[in-house]
Amino acid sequence: MTRRRGSGSWITPQLAGALGGAFARVAWSALRATPPGGEQLWRRTNHRGEPVTLLEGPALTAATMATVAVTPGIPPRLRAAGLVAVGGAGALGAVDDLAGSGDSKGLRGHLGELARGRFTTGGLKVLGIGVTGVVAAAAALGHEPGRTRAGRAADVLTAGALVAGCANLVNLLDLRPGRALKAVLLAAPAAGRSGGPAVLSTAVAGAAGTLLPHDLAEESMLGDTGANAAGAVLGTALAAGTGRRGRLAALAGVVALTLASERWSFTAVIESTPGLRELDALGRRGR
Repeated sequence: MTRRRGSGSWITPQLAGALGGAFARVAWSALRATPPGGEQLWRRTNHRGEPVTLLEGPALTAATMATVAVTPGIPPRLRAAGLVAVGGAGALGAVDDLAGSGDSKGLRGHLGELARGRFTTGGLKVLGIGVTGVVAAAAALGHEPGRTRAGRAADVLTAGALVAGCANLVNLLDLRPGRALKAVLLAAPAAGRSGGPAVLSTAVAGAAGTLLPHDLAEESMLGDTGANAAGAVLGTALAAGTGRRGRLAALAGVVALTLASERWSFTAVIESTPGLRELDALGRRGR
């Protein structure tokens, strides 16, 4: 059997994908049967004005964490990083989903509230995911021989910003059925191309693939819980699987897209761009 450094075997990412899908199916069924706090707590109105449930987010978060916890072939530090990233982003997203007022939107809105001395659930989420992103990055990068303390600190902060930025970016896409989950499925192969990072990315991809039909059918949506968790684990895989230049390039791309979202509507850009428009609408109900 062909072996890869840091991975158990060539089949480990495939196993993670299968486990992610299976765990997502179990979590979705269990949560729909017995919603924590009652079904009404998780009910929201989508872009059509129709009711949907946010339970998809906890299902994806729980499935990804379970898969990362039990799949063999992940180095211990990277396993810990994945669990911190997913669990932290998912928990903080859930706080905003369930307790947020919705008065401030987007990164600019949350930071603006913090600048005015108003501590909101959105501000808590921004700060909290930043902290958990740095903790996950520190665990994922480990200690490289010959690296100075200042160099390590710079690398950890860059990687932590990448984890947090990816969490936010996936959340920005969760505005139409299936859009965020399609982005996760498309980004997963690039985020983790081999070894432990590939296990992290295929774990969330497996969960995303299982939950996508429910999202497209407009039964459910990821919400901040699922979108932040999915983006955080992809960011962790990307940070762990690339070098300093790769992380900086990826972070620059994430920052550029985030800043662009403050000026232009992603939905308007997607719907006016051939190819993206058709991919975005694939599998979705008609207008």
